[in-house]
Amino acid sequence: MIDEKHVRELLERPDDEAALVLLEGRAQVVGPADLTSAPYRGAAVLLTRADLVDRLGGDSPSEDEARAVASALRTATRDLGA
Repeated sequence: MIDEKHVRELLERPDDEAALVLLEGRAQVVGPADLTSAPYRGAAVLLTRADLVDRLGGDSPSEDEARAVASALRTATRDLGA
């Protein structure tokens, strides 16, 4: 399940290419090098840090904003059957 913790964790990453991924039904925040490694082969990239910052208009969202992003991502993945 995607929650505000994942949103905050992604924003705390120093690399704009860090990503929130979905792998085998679990959401995880990983660095760009991890995305090309064998354990993450087949992971669906939901959002990069750069995309998240653009979406939020900054890297310090309120709790409500972080909650709203997490909710939207949960809905999107549920709608995809992930």
